[in-house]
Amino acid sequence: MGLTITNTNTLSLLNIINRSTAKQAAALTQLSTGKKINRGSDNPAGLIALENLNAQLNSVNVGIENNQRTDSQLAVADAALEEVSTLLGEVQTLTAASANEGGLSAAEVAANQSQIDQAIDSIDRIIRTTSFNGKRLLDGTLGINTSGIDSTKVTNLRVFSRPQGTAAITVTATITASAQTASAGIIATAFNAAGTNYNTSGTTQLSITGTLGNAVIELGSGLTRSSIISAINNATSQTGISAINNARNEIQFDTTGFGTDEFISVDVLSGGVIKNNLGANTLSIVETSRTEGVDAAVSVNGQSATVDGLDVYFTANGLSLQYSLSEDYGYGRTASRSNTETFSVEATGGATFQLGTDTTSLRTIGINSLLSVKLGGGDAGAFLTDLRGGQSADLNSDVATALKTVNKAIQDVATERGRIGAFQKFQVQSATRSLEANKIGLTTASSIIGDTDFAVATTELNKQSVLVNSGISLLGLANQQASQLLSLLG
Repeated sequence: MGLTITNTNTLSLLNIINRSTAKQAAALTQLSTGKKINRGSDNPAGLIALENLNAQLNSVNVGIENNQRTDSQLAVADAALEEVSTLLGEVQTLTAASANEGGLSAAEVAANQSQIDQAIDSIDRIIRTTSFNGKRLLDGTLGINTSGIDSTKVTNLRVFSRPQGTAAITVTATITASAQTASAGIIATAFNAAGTNYNTSGTTQLSITGTLGNAVIELGSGLTRSSIISAINNATSQTGISAINNARNEIQFDTTGFGTDEFISVDVLSGGVIKNNLGANTLSIVETSRTEGVDAAVSVNGQSATVDGLDVYFTANGLSLQYSLSEDYGYGRTASRSNTETFSVEATGGATFQLGTDTTSLRTIGINSLLSVKLGGGDAGAFLTDLRGGQSADLNSDVATALKTVNKAIQDVATERGRIGAFQKFQVQSATRSLEANKIGLTTASSIIGDTDFAVATTELNKQSVLVNSGISLLGLANQQASQLLSLLG
């Protein structure tokens, strides 16, 4: 190559030095920021992927925070219901103790009644004041709204969850078979056959066992039909069994409740002979090993529901509810019947939680009122508030109904608490674990794309530093070309 005024070697070296300096600056930026992509030109496709990943990661972080808050809210409700359950256990103990009328004085019964009143007051106070972030949780504020209910047929409706949507859900419930009490005819012959009257002959001891427990009843000699019935009914609070004079003029035992959980068992321990006043006919009290009631059969929107006596439970397609059939509507002693009732579950009310990162993860649950005016009811025949002194099911009025009512109240609270716990465990906490796993994956992917690999960046910095220094040294040599041209002119 000839010697010219244009020093192409210098230009080439300057270009190389500039490129090395730019790469050196990029390596320094990556090391100082910890980010591999600091501008769009660093990696356009990588930048797009990184922004998408970061957006997803932000949504996941918000979802985790939402679920943690939801979990805390439900934990507050559960803790309150735990105390309510404890108080109901105390009420149950006091009520059962007061059923032993012969062993307690009037003062002791009054003391028990006072404790029950205070316990119910405490339950209502807890229910009314339990709140989270200013929102009451257990007084029905978070209940799912319903409409079109015929209270003469459907009672104690509780909606635990509903699917998302803006339209009301029509619920069509059909009774295909009515509920039955357990029933047994212990004397299956008319008491005044052929114009004669029957009385017990000698002393009779009966062991009667029902859902509430057992009682041994002694029937003295010469008792009439009405006296026998009264003796049986005096122990109803212990057994859950009552006696009636049926349409055929026979003594019949019936449970006070409905369904397969109700049963009657009668054993004749001694005696058991009934004679008429002429001494001509002799009857015997019939022993019953065990006879059970029958649950109602109900379909809801064409699907079979679970039924316990008169209580109906239904869960399908995001809708979960429970209600009781009124006794007049759901009960038939001798024959089945078909009845249909329709009501609506509105798309309003309840507590809606977002468990994931978009609207497809919305879930709505209903937390129904657990005040004493709502606990019990249905087959129990009374509400918890009716156990207060002076009410229809206090200890001086109807201990049998009081026992059934407090047992139903315990079941109501346990059901609500179980529903909340199931949602907390299988929806909220499960969603949290899923989001946390998703967060790990997104964070890892984002790190791979966007984070600086310090080993690579340090190596690159050292490499470019060497190249820059080398280029500068060589530039000095290239600049000597001008001196060579001047020597030729001299």
